[in-house]
Formats: sequence, C-alpha cells, structure tokens
Amino acid sequence: METNTNAYLVGGPRDGSTQQAESALLEIDLDGMIHRYVRTTKQHGEDGTVYNYDGMVAPDGGQPGVEDPAARVASPKADAEGHGGTA
Repeated sequence: METNTNAYLVGGPRDGSTQQAESALLEIDLDGMIHRYVRTTKQHGEDGTVYNYDGMVAPDGGQPGVEDPAARVASPKADAEGHGGTA
C-alpha cells in the first residue's frame, strides 16, 4: 500500500529539504545519477517522516570491470525507465 508522506531528507545532496514520497524508498534523479533516501521510523515535526540518505547509483547499474552492469538493476526507478537490468 502506497501512501503520500511529507519526507524530510537527511544527508546527501538534498540534506534538510522536504518533498512528497509515496513509498519507503525515495529516488531522486540529479545530474544523471540516482540518489536514494530510505524511510525511517523517526518523525520530523507533526507531519514529516525522516528519510536517511542511502547513497548514489548510476541508472545503468554497475561500472564495467567492477561488475557486469547488465547483470543487475540499479534501482526501481532506473528499471521503470528502461536502464540496466537483464533484458
């Protein structure tokens, strides 16, 4: 079940900002990279939920030589947009 939540972002490039989130994993596309924020059980004020920064991934998956980029999907957002994966 998805709900609309006022997410307060902690860490990463959007530290201290807020935005709407519809699930436990919030993905933000910035400068060609996907930045992930994960919902916590902490509340921010009366109507906000804290989302902690979880890192950055390339939309097409891993880097050649480190891992096979085609062997995994970097994120649900990247998968929905047709990047990476095991097509």
